[in-house]
Amino acid sequence: MSSHLRVQARIGQRTLLLTTAALPLTGWTVHALALHRRLAAARKDQLTGLPGRPELIAHGERLLRTRHRNALHVLLLDGVGFKAVNDTYGHAAGDAVIQTIGKRLARWTATRQALAARLGGDEFAVSVVLPPATALTEITGLREQLQQPFQYEQHTLRLDISLGIARAVDMPGETSSRILRGADTAMYKVKKGRATFPYLATRADAHEDTVNGRRVGRRGTHLLARAA
Repeated sequence: MSSHLRVQARIGQRTLLLTTAALPLTGWTVHALALHRRLAAARKDQLTGLPGRPELIAHGERLLRTRHRNALHVLLLDGVGFKAVNDTYGHAAGDAVIQTIGKRLARWTATRQALAARLGGDEFAVSVVLPPATALTEITGLREQLQQPFQYEQHTLRLDISLGIARAVDMPGETSSRILRGADTAMYKVKKGRATFPYLATRADAHEDTVNGRRVGRRGTHLLARAA
């Protein structure tokens, strides 16, 4: 093909793309958009509307590739006494606790460069860019907000929160998934009284031994260890 013809072909292709973009959304285009929305909705937690672990990891990875890398904080939050709420008031009350935590996290992250996710049960995580000078103050404020009591029917419910913090600046070269593991270990240390809040995860925390990818000590890992 001559250079003249090649130029014409490229111009024609661009015209086709521009024309297609200007057309109304009909037929297969509408179907594709609807399918995309359904898939996105399916990936969200049905109880809280929050995304899950894959979206959290992807969000962290994107931030690690930007100039905000050293301001990235990953938080791991776990409820204390959640089982007691279920046992005392029923599973509907437990669902109300989870929904309340989800709403409060969504409200907090909405005003920040952040993403909140539900990992399962009463466990949540946040990937957020925070100024180093005010980060711990903001995280402490978040913990206090989450622990505020709320009304469920005629009962006043409160769920204490254990919170672990991992900073990308303390783990140069580590992935978002590894930083999350550090936050998980930090949370566990706070929950078990081995550290006091606010405890910042170390690189060693991010490389804690796991059983099939799960932190040793997490519910059910003793069963996985036996099976291995």
